[in-house]
Amino acid sequence: MVQLAEVVKFCDQLLDVDAFHDYAPNGLQVEGAAQVGKIVSGVTASQALIEAAVESKADLLLVHHGFFWKGESARITGIKRRRIARLLAADMSLLAYHLPLDAHPDIGNNAQLARRLGLEVEGRFGRDELGMVGRLPRAMTSAELVQHISARLGRQAIHLGEGDEQIERVAWCTGAAQGYIEATPGLGVQAYISGEMSEQTTHFAREAGIHYVSAGHHATERYGVQALGELLARQFGLTHQFIDIDNPV
Repeated sequence: MVQLAEVVKFCDQLLDVDAFHDYAPNGLQVEGAAQVGKIVSGVTASQALIEAAVESKADLLLVHHGFFWKGESARITGIKRRRIARLLAADMSLLAYHLPLDAHPDIGNNAQLARRLGLEVEGRFGRDELGMVGRLPRAMTSAELVQHISARLGRQAIHLGEGDEQIERVAWCTGAAQGYIEATPGLGVQAYISGEMSEQTTHFAREAGIHYVSAGHHATERYGVQALGELLARQFGLTHQFIDIDNPV
């Protein structure tokens, strides 16, 4: 067992949370037991994940998408009330890291996605340098790239773009970073990979002559929180379990 405060301090420092202007508070969002023996990690603090964490007897739930987002109602009612009530009843803490977990150069979502896809990181771009630029493990056509990503993530990716030329350099940013495609014409890449897509993404990809691969918000952001959970388990001698609540988006 380890003190909750020690785990939170380690994560806050590791992820440099004060360097980010985020859409939700990073760090401890709901305080539970003072000591931690088991961590459950997952992408989003949904009711299903909370129930699964309670069932597994976790002391700490570690997520990428937590609570208290800017612009949402501050009222603790309905769905939010049920989620928080379940955490409090189980004396289980909620620890959430959003942009800091996207950006970390080793355990971050973008770094972990690169490892998953075999991408060689050459640089970074975008707000807070969240996005990454690099090379594929080998030159691929757009069809081969989509097949490669789909196989590695276990989820069928969607391709936008024209033609089927060889792709060697790509840019990527996990989650809902489809808007970063607008920065790609100056990066010397032939394709951009993210999680979601918007209506205008199609038109920009066609007109800029760049291939866009939508690989799923959830699917691209499963790996950072797992890496952090595994690191905490090693650092403090804790038990860690990743629970994947399926999400097709």
